[in-house]
Amino acid sequence: MSPRAPDPARSAICAMYVGIALSLGALAITWLDHATDNVLASHIRAGYPSYSQGRIDSAAATYLAYLCILAAVAVICWLWAIRVLRRGRRWARAAVTVTFLLGAVVLLGNLLVRDTSGQTGLPPLLGWVGLSPCLPGLLAVVLVWSIHRPDR
Repeated sequence: MSPRAPDPARSAICAMYVGIALSLGALAITWLDHATDNVLASHIRAGYPSYSQGRIDSAAATYLAYLCILAAVAVICWLWAIRVLRRGRRWARAAVTVTFLLGAVVLLGNLLVRDTSGQTGLPPLLGWVGLSPCLPGLLAVVLVWSIHRPDR
Protein backbone atom coordinates (compact mmCIF):
# COMPACT_ATOMS: atom_id res chain seq x y z
CA MET A 1 0.00 0.00 0.00
CA SER A 2 1.49 3.34 -1.05
CA PRO A 3 1.42 6.36 1.24
CA ARG A 4 -1.50 8.69 0.69
CA ALA A 5 -0.75 12.09 -0.83
CA PRO A 6 -1.28 14.96 1.58
CA ASP A 7 -4.60 16.73 1.28
CA PRO A 8 -3.99 20.11 -0.43
CA ALA A 9 -6.60 21.83 1.75
CA ARG A 10 -4.97 20.56 4.94
CA SER A 11 -1.55 21.59 3.65
CA ALA A 12 -2.88 25.03 2.72
CA ILE A 13 -4.30 25.44 6.22
CA CYS A 14 -0.93 24.44 7.71
CA ALA A 15 0.74 27.05 5.49
CA MET A 16 -1.76 29.64 6.74
CA TYR A 17 -0.90 28.81 10.35
CA VAL A 18 2.76 29.34 9.46
CA GLY A 19 1.68 32.69 7.98
CA ILE A 20 0.07 33.61 11.31
CA ALA A 21 3.28 32.69 13.13
CA LEU A 22 5.39 34.73 10.72
CA SER A 23 3.04 37.72 10.98
CA LEU A 24 3.32 37.67 14.75
CA GLY A 25 7.05 36.97 14.55
CA ALA A 26 7.59 39.99 12.31
CA LEU A 27 5.74 42.13 14.83
CA ALA A 28 7.82 40.67 17.67
CA ILE A 29 11.04 41.47 15.79
CA THR A 30 9.85 45.04 15.31
CA TRP A 31 9.18 45.41 19.05
CA LEU A 32 12.49 43.74 19.87
CA ASP A 33 14.22 46.22 17.59
CA HIS A 34 12.40 49.08 19.31
CA ALA A 35 13.59 47.85 22.70
CA THR A 36 17.22 47.34 21.60
CA ASP A 37 19.05 48.84 18.59
CA ASN A 38 16.01 50.76 17.30
CA VAL A 39 16.86 50.49 13.62
CA LEU A 40 13.52 52.16 12.91
CA ALA A 41 14.37 55.32 14.85
CA SER A 42 17.87 55.38 13.31
CA HIS A 43 16.31 55.09 9.85
CA ILE A 44 13.97 58.01 10.57
CA ARG A 45 16.86 60.06 11.99
CA ALA A 46 18.96 59.41 8.85
CA GLY A 47 16.11 60.49 6.59
CA TYR A 48 15.18 63.55 8.64
CA PRO A 49 18.33 64.84 10.35
CA SER A 50 16.61 68.08 11.41
CA TYR A 51 13.99 66.21 13.48
CA SER A 52 14.23 66.49 17.24
CA GLN A 53 14.52 63.29 19.29
CA GLY A 54 10.91 63.76 20.40
CA ARG A 55 9.71 63.95 16.82
CA ILE A 56 11.75 60.86 15.88
CA ASP A 57 10.29 58.96 18.85
CA SER A 58 6.80 60.05 17.84
CA ALA A 59 7.33 58.90 14.24
CA ALA A 60 8.71 55.54 15.43
CA ALA A 61 5.73 55.11 17.78
CA THR A 62 3.36 55.86 14.91
CA TYR A 63 5.04 53.21 12.77
CA LEU A 64 4.83 50.73 15.65
CA ALA A 65 1.11 51.40 16.04
CA TYR A 66 0.63 50.97 12.28
CA LEU A 67 2.55 47.68 12.30
CA CYS A 68 0.52 46.40 15.29
CA ILE A 69 -2.73 47.18 13.49
CA LEU A 70 -1.39 45.58 10.31
CA ALA A 71 -0.43 42.41 12.22
CA ALA A 72 -3.87 42.24 13.85
CA VAL A 73 -5.58 42.60 10.46
CA ALA A 74 -3.25 39.95 9.02
CA VAL A 75 -4.09 37.45 11.77
CA ILE A 76 -7.80 38.10 11.30
CA CYS A 77 -7.45 37.57 7.53
CA TRP A 78 -5.45 34.36 8.02
CA LEU A 79 -8.07 32.98 10.44
CA TRP A 80 -10.91 33.98 8.12
CA ALA A 81 -9.20 32.26 5.16
CA ILE A 82 -8.70 29.12 7.25
CA ARG A 83 -12.37 29.12 8.19
CA VAL A 84 -13.49 29.64 4.61
CA LEU A 85 -11.30 26.79 3.42
CA ARG A 86 -12.36 24.42 6.22
CA ARG A 87 -16.01 25.04 5.41
CA GLY A 88 -15.39 24.20 1.77
CA ARG A 89 -16.91 27.37 0.39
CA ARG A 90 -17.09 27.43 -3.40
CA TRP A 91 -15.47 30.85 -3.43
CA ALA A 92 -12.57 29.82 -1.17
CA ARG A 93 -10.04 29.93 -4.02
CA ALA A 94 -10.97 33.48 -4.94
CA ALA A 95 -11.10 34.61 -1.31
CA VAL A 96 -7.67 33.18 -0.46
CA THR A 97 -6.16 34.57 -3.65
CA VAL A 98 -7.57 38.09 -3.24
CA THR A 99 -6.60 38.19 0.43
CA PHE A 100 -3.05 37.11 -0.45
CA LEU A 101 -2.77 39.71 -3.21
CA LEU A 102 -4.02 42.53 -0.98
CA GLY A 103 -1.64 41.55 1.79
CA ALA A 104 1.29 41.22 -0.61
CA VAL A 105 0.63 44.67 -2.07
CA VAL A 106 0.57 46.27 1.40
CA LEU A 107 3.72 44.44 2.51
CA LEU A 108 5.54 45.26 -0.72
CA GLY A 109 4.50 48.87 -0.19
CA ASN A 110 6.06 48.76 3.27
CA LEU A 111 9.28 47.51 1.69
CA LEU A 112 9.44 49.72 -1.40
CA VAL A 113 7.47 52.97 -1.03
CA ARG A 114 9.65 56.01 -0.50
CA ASP A 115 8.68 58.90 1.70
CA THR A 116 9.51 62.59 1.35
CA SER A 117 13.11 62.01 2.49
CA GLY A 118 13.71 59.83 -0.56
CA GLN A 119 14.20 56.72 1.59
CA THR A 120 11.76 53.92 2.19
CA GLY A 121 9.41 54.53 5.09
CA LEU A 122 10.57 51.41 6.89
CA PRO A 123 14.20 50.33 7.11
CA PRO A 124 14.94 47.46 4.69
CA LEU A 125 15.44 44.98 7.56
CA LEU A 126 11.92 45.54 8.89
CA GLY A 127 10.47 45.68 5.37
CA TRP A 128 11.93 42.27 4.47
CA VAL A 129 10.94 40.73 7.80
CA GLY A 130 7.43 42.08 7.30
CA LEU A 131 7.28 40.51 3.84
CA SER A 132 8.04 37.02 5.19
CA PRO A 133 4.36 36.00 5.67
CA CYS A 134 3.93 36.24 1.89
CA LEU A 135 5.88 33.01 1.39
CA PRO A 136 3.40 30.72 3.15
CA GLY A 137 0.62 32.87 1.69
CA LEU A 138 1.81 32.12 -1.82
CA LEU A 139 2.14 28.43 -0.95
CA ALA A 140 -1.42 28.45 0.41
CA VAL A 141 -2.73 30.02 -2.81
CA VAL A 142 -0.95 27.39 -4.93
CA LEU A 143 -2.29 24.58 -2.73
CA VAL A 144 -5.83 25.97 -2.73
CA TRP A 145 -5.79 26.09 -6.51
CA SER A 146 -4.57 22.49 -6.65
CA ILE A 147 -7.64 21.23 -4.78
CA HIS A 148 -9.77 19.14 -7.09
CA ARG A 149 -13.24 20.62 -7.42
CA PRO A 150 -15.82 18.36 -9.02
CA ASP A 151 -18.24 20.08 -11.37
CA ARG A 152 -21.31 21.23 -9.48
